Amino acid sequence: MSISDKVKAALALRGKQNTEAAAILGITPQAFNNKLNRNSFFMADIIKLAEGLNLDIAFTDKDGQRIVFLPSDIEDMKEMENN
Repeated sequence: MSISDKVKAALALRGKQNTEAAAILGITPQAFNNKLNRNSFFMADIIKLAEGLNLDIAFTDKDGQRIVFLPSDIEDMKEMENN
């Protein structure tokens, strides 16, 4: 499954449209559609979308152990960057 497919699935999960995702990223709907079509999302885009959609980001190892980053963790990272 491509990153674009996962972004589409996240939007569907939250009942959001592409225009709402574009607003979260601060880009035009056309620019968002270009990202989808080109599968050209940066990690910063994924983090912003997760935050805007109130979703977690997780790393899972081959044994199934997970490290989950919550929206509050993202906020904490932003605060540290600004200090």
